[in-house]
Amino acid sequence: MILQSFLILVLPGPSLPLVTGIPFDGASLSLWWGAPFALILLSLAMGPMFFSKMWHHHYGKIIVGFTLAFLIPACHTFGTKAVMHHVNHHLLSEYVPFVILIGSLFVVTGGIRLKAQWLGTPGSNLLTLGLGTLAASFIGTTGASMLLIRPLLRANVWRKKSAHISIFFIFLVANIGGSLTPLGDPPLFLGFLEGVPFFWPMQNMALPLAFTAGTTLAVFYCIDQYLYRNERPALRLVHDNAPMHRLSFEGGINIFFLFCIVGAVLLSGLWKPGITFAIADVPLKLENITRDILLLLITGASLFMTKPLVRHYNQFSFEPLIEVAKIFFGIFITVVPVIMILKAGTEGALAPFVGFVSKNGLPYNPAYFWMTGFFSSFLDNAPTYFVFFNMAGGHVETLTTSLSKTLLAISSGAVFMGAMTYIGNAPNFMVKSISEKNGVKMPSFFAYIGWSLGILLPIFFLMAWIFF
Repeated sequence: MILQSFLILVLPGPSLPLVTGIPFDGASLSLWWGAPFALILLSLAMGPMFFSKMWHHHYGKIIVGFTLAFLIPACHTFGTKAVMHHVNHHLLSEYVPFVILIGSLFVVTGGIRLKAQWLGTPGSNLLTLGLGTLAASFIGTTGASMLLIRPLLRANVWRKKSAHISIFFIFLVANIGGSLTPLGDPPLFLGFLEGVPFFWPMQNMALPLAFTAGTTLAVFYCIDQYLYRNERPALRLVHDNAPMHRLSFEGGINIFFLFCIVGAVLLSGLWKPGITFAIADVPLKLENITRDILLLLITGASLFMTKPLVRHYNQFSFEPLIEVAKIFFGIFITVVPVIMILKAGTEGALAPFVGFVSKNGLPYNPAYFWMTGFFSSFLDNAPTYFVFFNMAGGHVETLTTSLSKTLLAISSGAVFMGAMTYIGNAPNFMVKSISEKNGVKMPSFFAYIGWSLGILLPIFFLMAWIFF
């Protein structure tokens, strides 16, 4: 279904007539054009809760239906060529590389089996989350999530209440941790491609990361310690006397492949041959095409060279990746008018929101943090970062010097607040899906937001007060 819809969109075909002559730009769009996007979000929230069986069997069709609910009227109103120019740009320059990157990390890390059996206690869980938070900046939030979530679930399989562990894992490893390098999270990589120095995030985001992650880990330990003490005493006694195994792993070739993924991503940012190809009227740079081809080759090599038994023990399945690909296919297309309205700034339908980010003609950093974070919680955080990056002037020399606090606010909002909803960042859904496949009863869409509002929002308020 996804492949068929993708080919229909990117391949040339007959144009629907332009009936109104209205230009397809953010200044002329009303908020009604964002309704299909809002309906996708609503279906993600309500589907698993109220019609679970139908949703799990047909969510791909539902997503495509809402996608067409935007495309058909838009092409009829503004003309197919104008609409597909923007849609193809999002699909080819953002969605396809996005899926290829998270897919390569998903496959490669899924071929590494950590054989250690540690005890799922508050102390060991705290250590695992802390190490995962650090690792996320260097192998990506997707890579760190896929590497550690299964062993962490195995360590806590004996516990009756363990959903909070996966929730905090999403908070820390799948989001907050990816803030020290451009490899950690797509928004920072996008900034790197725009000219932000590679080590700028490490130099500027280290303290906000230390405060945010440290506070979140402290809250986790208190909650985990309380729930641990209330587990059935007999069951806990059996677990506490279980033997621990020395740390070892299988699928070591995939460690090499992880370094290859990092190298391919770095190559696309450092190598500038100045060659561009046009596919479906979308200019694609040679370095980015080369990166994606290398990532596909690395993925294929990992699948071919990893023993099937390793993936079997990891309970590896493509279903979490397929689910993310289907959901974000619809999101990347239906978000087009929302992003365009945001780009229109004070000329667009979201002008009241846009006006909050400036004060006396200067960037208002707390507003940049909250606005970038709010939209990154529901939109893809990479284009949201790009929108506010340009709204702040888009001049790298200025944003990394005199306006470095503004860039810090934008970067922190985009990376940290991807944890606020399941759709804020791609690994969120993967962790949720893997946890559920391992018997963990994860909270619904709205219940998860309740967790993030109750725990992360006060921490973000403190962080904004301290740093902005």
